[in-house]
Amino acid sequence: AVTARSARLAARWMAAGFVHGVLNTDNMNITGESFDYGPYRFLPRNDPNFVAAYFDQNGLYSFGRQPEAVYWNLQTLGGALSATTETEPLVEALNSFPEVYRGELRAALMRRLGLKSKGLDHDTGLVNAAFQALSDGGPRLRWEPFFYDWFCGDEGRAMAGPRADIYAGAAFANFRLLVGRTDPDRPERLDNPYFQSPEPQELLIDEIEAIWDAIAANDDWGPFHAKLAAIETARTAYALD
Repeated sequence: AVTARSARLAARWMAAGFVHGVLNTDNMNITGESFDYGPYRFLPRNDPNFVAAYFDQNGLYSFGRQPEAVYWNLQTLGGALSATTETEPLVEALNSFPEVYRGELRAALMRRLGLKSKGLDHDTGLVNAAFQALSDGGPRLRWEPFFYDWFCGDEGRAMAGPRADIYAGAAFANFRLLVGRTDPDRPERLDNPYFQSPEPQELLIDEIEAIWDAIAANDDWGPFHAKLAAIETARTAYALD
């Protein structure tokens, strides 16, 4: 159960473009939750080597290595539990992590894209194409706007937006093809006024620091509360629990 919950947590980090920053064992819980988000970041764009903590000079907890770090933490927990129980079931549980993680990542990415599952092979191909397109999109293609533009697989909306020239490139051909073969999940969500804006809500470090500066310098909590309200608007539009 701990392995499955941790795999789900890591997969949702990756889908969100979230970098925890300090994935020490004492920052994870057997409930499948994590804490101590001091140096966290959200990705500006797809970069497996992106690090959040200034002291992580070797990229131990970089974005792309987060599943590896979680797996190592589980192995450490298993080592501790081996003092009180047989090793074989612990090893069996640990060995389930890669497959469970891959399944959770597929589900998380399909959910982010607002698309219905079409089976293992198709979903895997689409997720791989999405990551490849994000890598090939160049510095202008930020993480959050990609999922915003392609939500519910609406190619017409994506191709009418500010990043249309990127999506028209050859690097996106396979992604566009696979999206076109996939059914949207609750496409009526696109009717929400939130999706009429050319840009989505993001939470990159520059904005976070600007919000904090207003508080630190003038005890001005206005930008903080405004951001919370904007995030709630986005949550409502996506119809997230």
